[in-house]
Amino acid sequence: LNVTEEKFVLDTLAGCTEYKSILDVVVNAFYVQDGRYCPISERNLYLVICYLATFQLEEIGLQHFSRIVKSLDTAKMQKFLRFFFNDLYLNTWIKDEWSHFYDSVYVKENLIDPLLRWQPKVQQLIEKLTEKLSNRTTTVKTSRVTQPKEFNLTVPKPRAIPLPPPAPPPVLAKRQPVPPSIYKPPKERKQLEEIKTKNIQKAKVSIRSLTCVCKGGPFFLNTLPVQGTILTGREMDPFLPQYFKVVWESVLTQYFEELTKQPQDLIDNIPIKLNTAAILREGALYQRKLEEELKRIENLQQGAGDPTEFLEWQKQMRGKDLEEQLAEIECRRLQGKLSHEEAVLAHQNVIQENKKKADLLREEKAELMHLYAEKRLQEQKEMKELVEQVTEGHKNVKQVKAKIQEYKQQIVQQVCEESEELLRQALEEEEEKNRKRYELIQQIRAIESIPSIKHKFVDLTETGGHGLFGEMSIVELRERLALLKEAQKAAEEEKRDQIIHEKQAKEQLLLDKLDQISQFRAELGRAAALKQEEKKKSQSGERPMKDERILNLQKKIVEKTMERKKQEELL
Repeated sequence: LNVTEEKFVLDTLAGCTEYKSILDVVVNAFYVQDGRYCPISERNLYLVICYLATFQLEEIGLQHFSRIVKSLDTAKMQKFLRFFFNDLYLNTWIKDEWSHFYDSVYVKENLIDPLLRWQPKVQQLIEKLTEKLSNRTTTVKTSRVTQPKEFNLTVPKPRAIPLPPPAPPPVLAKRQPVPPSIYKPPKERKQLEEIKTKNIQKAKVSIRSLTCVCKGGPFFLNTLPVQGTILTGREMDPFLPQYFKVVWESVLTQYFEELTKQPQDLIDNIPIKLNTAAILREGALYQRKLEEELKRIENLQQGAGDPTEFLEWQKQMRGKDLEEQLAEIECRRLQGKLSHEEAVLAHQNVIQENKKKADLLREEKAELMHLYAEKRLQEQKEMKELVEQVTEGHKNVKQVKAKIQEYKQQIVQQVCEESEELLRQALEEEEEKNRKRYELIQQIRAIESIPSIKHKFVDLTETGGHGLFGEMSIVELRERLALLKEAQKAAEEEKRDQIIHEKQAKEQLLLDKLDQISQFRAELGRAAALKQEEKKKSQSGERPMKDERILNLQKKIVEKTMERKKQEELL
């Protein structure tokens, strides 16, 4: 493309993008009414023709516009231009739709009025296209002349090119053998079995020693076995208060009784490694539990009541509440299922009613379409009368347009002269600035060309001589810095030793806490196993009971499902 054609194409593309909203109104309406059978791929073609007719017709002229239209498909252009340059459409719904995007005064003066002025000339172009189409359709078909055909001889097939030999199959890499460790049991399980047997042996030894002490005399509580040794009451007096002896004895007796039972469902997992915070937190928890147990025993000694009966009654009440809640949940579920069945039946009834309403709507629509066709014919007659009135009022348009064109040319000439004067002044100012800048650069280069003394001799043992307090030479400053570094290093060594001692003390505390935690965990695990067995026994004796409401809801659901299936068969 040359420069003018390229500029015209770019301006058209930019305009179609800018005014896409109002162009889509016309093209969408064309596809709905007259262009129902036009392919959607030609949408951009109609957008460009609509833009040229609306915004560029006065600039490019009717001759150039006619050449563009005639270069395209005649039937499509004739149909689109007849739709777009319809006076009734321009003055009614096109004007109203464009007023949603721009001001109504702007739409009327700058968009609708120019189209109405060009409408008579464009109507002549539409008539030419119509004549062209009628001439094309009245062409007489000529009779065909018999033409000889060549014999259909068999063409020899080309020889097949020999294919190269097939490539050998790729050699797969050798698989690694399965490691033998997969078929062996893990080492951890074997270690746990050994630990379990050792614990059983220790428990048997402790039970024997306990039975020996029990046979010794009536004061056997004053002597207790602890890890193969026997602590008497005198040895415990300096360390524990009097009421702690009773707790110690009860804990140990319970421990030995649970060891004799040997529960089979112990958790055989590897112990979890705890961090420092977890160890201290768990140690504090067990210490608090121990203090609470001691306080409870002390209150019992002072005459306080035992809350076991109240706790048992509370447990039974909670069990009853739980059963009632489960029954209520089951009732709600069944009610939801019942409502679902009712909703299905109601939906089927609504479908039947909708079918009847649809038949009535079709009949009403046919009547409305008949009335609309009659109204459309009346509007077309009125539109023709309006077109005749408008053509009479546009006779003096050419003279007014010539005057406006001359006035615009005068304004353009004045603006060009003013712009040339301003450009000349700007060039003179720029030349003056460049000249001053060049002189300043010359001065700076002359100053930089003067030689200067860059070497200076310094004595490190002398002071600066500035007259300040505490002034010193560089050599003295270096000596003082060396002394400060040595003092800082000694302080760091002392701090490091202190941190090591604190760390060792903390590790010892953690080890003590771990021992205490392991003892408490063992006791709690055995107590939990006993509670689980009791719970299983209590649950096996109970029998589930169903509520009457649940049974009634189930019967209703069965009835509704039967009714729904019958309704579906009828449909």
